[in-house]
Amino acid sequence: MASPASEQHPIRIEPEPRRVRVMAGGHVIAETKRALSLREASYPPVLYIPREDARMDFLRPSVHRTHCPHKGGASYFSLCLPTGLEPDAVWSYENPFPAVAAIAGHLAFYPNRVDAIQVG
Repeated sequence: MASPASEQHPIRIEPEPRRVRVMAGGHVIAETKRALSLREASYPPVLYIPREDARMDFLRPSVHRTHCPHKGGASYFSLCLPTGLEPDAVWSYENPFPAVAAIAGHLAFYPNRVDAIQVG
């Protein structure tokens, strides 16, 4: 579904048909076959994982917030791992703009703050 928000800043959200697994600190933090792939302008695709498919016991809400003019307000989570805390490693749009409403209730992980994001 293409975002009608801007032809200069296109956003597409599509189901990711392959299994997605996020590893951090030697643990599976999330695993799903229901991820969404968000392609925004010229940025690399970002995988959004349903919250139900993540180990929320490893995540702690953060006070950090950001705002995207195309998606809305983002809230963050820190990863609490046996190896230590990885601050603001995960983000979520709780109430995204209508054009990207599909990502509500999903989590995205910074690839450089987890061990791996495996697809396939």
